[in-house]
Amino acid sequence: MKVILLNGSPKANGNTALSLEEMVKIFQEENIETEIVQVGNQAIRGCCACMYCAKEGKCVFDDLVNETATKLKECDGIVVASPVYYASANSTLTAFLDRLFYSTSFDKRMKVGASVAVARRGGCSATFDQLNKYFTISGMPVASSQYWNSVHGGAPGQAQEDAEGLQTMRTLARNMSFLMKSIVLGKEKYGLPQQEPHQWTNFIR
Repeated sequence: MKVILLNGSPKANGNTALSLEEMVKIFQEENIETEIVQVGNQAIRGCCACMYCAKEGKCVFDDLVNETATKLKECDGIVVASPVYYASANSTLTAFLDRLFYSTSFDKRMKVGASVAVARRGGCSATFDQLNKYFTISGMPVASSQYWNSVHGGAPGQAQEDAEGLQTMRTLARNMSFLMKSIVLGKEKYGLPQQEPHQWTNFIR
């Protein structure tokens, strides 16, 4: 089994990375393969609504998004972590996720998603809610922890002092591991839920 973890911080070794590494330790104990993908310091532009992906099955901008799409297709779970900017996720990460989820047409149902917000002080819950929406529109179960998935720290390395936040990360990784393993067993016995043809409607007359 494999989990990919997206670091949405421009600081590859900052508090967001520290939070993800706390999860990696648990995934390793659970014999789950991990890969951290550094997103926040990349030059990622937003979606331009060209619909190239609908024809070709990949984004017109051939960058980290298309590279990660293959990893998303093959993984059992994904963790998306971001520092908090104005009570929301890093805009680079948001542009990345918009394109990643929109340009990939493969079935994401029952891949487990988890979001993590890292802040000096406030805005974590708003960022947490924002990131979870990528999972819930895709039929992906969302892993939870003992608290909302947030860690606090301002200066580099300061998150190491947030004992409750780091415990939340470890609990999240354990719960996510259990959920992924349970889904594998469930799929073997019951398969995926029946899927109806999508009914697309517009809110216009």
